Amino acid sequence: MGVVSETETTKAVTRPISRGRAFKKSRFGRILLRSPFYFLVVVIFIYALFPFLWALRSAFTPDNDLFATPLQYIPKHPTFDNFTAALQASFFRHALLNSTIVAGSVTLLSLAIGSLAAFALGRFRFRGRSAVMYVMLSMTIFPQIAILGALYTMISGFHIVWFIRFPHLYDTRWALIFTYLIFTLPFTVWVLTSFMRALPKDLEEAAYVDGASPLQTFWKVLLPLIAPGLVTTGLLAFIAAWNEYLFALSFIQSPNNYTVPIGITSFVGKSGSAFQQPWGEIMAATIIVTLPLIIAVLVLQKRILAGLTAGAVKG
Repeated sequence: MGVVSETETTKAVTRPISRGRAFKKSRFGRILLRSPFYFLVVVIFIYALFPFLWALRSAFTPDNDLFATPLQYIPKHPTFDNFTAALQASFFRHALLNSTIVAGSVTLLSLAIGSLAAFALGRFRFRGRSAVMYVMLSMTIFPQIAILGALYTMISGFHIVWFIRFPHLYDTRWALIFTYLIFTLPFTVWVLTSFMRALPKDLEEAAYVDGASPLQTFWKVLLPLIAPGLVTTGLLAFIAAWNEYLFALSFIQSPNNYTVPIGITSFVGKSGSAFQQPWGEIMAATIIVTLPLIIAVLVLQKRILAGLTAGAVKG
């Protein structure tokens, strides 16, 4: 057999690269091939943010320039008058306070009751545990309008005898707190139960060996470990209670008890004319209502991402 030289071996192994492969490997080719993906991302981004950007533009635009032609996407003379007028409205200030109280109470109650229920469902074994979980999950299937009639009958006929100022539950903030828990509590229990199940049993057993009671183990050992889940579920419960409209419209009649969705609709007709509405004030109120949620998401984004990912993994 003849000896193959190094040059012949190199010629046999090396293959010419086609123009198509060379184009794909080039920087321009990679950018061009990914351009449909980038274009789709930009379209989705604009579609999702355009309503908020339009509300932001309208909030800083004077009333005389809102419907001016040609259309001004960026106001030439931005103003804070719409924000000042929105905050000067007494019903809107009361609505902000009411929504803060209602959403905060719903969040705290959901986390307190949901974490204890998740501890029982996730760390103890008993008959009917799976049935309880699926019953709670089924409560979130029904739309709000389907149970509105039954809830209205219960709320309007329920009395709180230990309250002197509010002898009836109807037309009070308590009516919203109790009804919002119907939707936030099952979701909170379901998510936190997955977190409890994912925790290793060694931590719990070590706490029992050291003499801790089940309640002490829950409070000092397990609860700090599910902090990302608490933040995620708490924020989602707060947003759901903050933005809810149907129950607030059905169970609240007094303007002093309005929440922010009802308070924003109260700006309609404020001018006294059916053909002229204070759209600038409405958009300014919308920005004021949305801004706390955006700030909360930005501040807690790391814990939110940790909660959304850790809850799906079982140890």
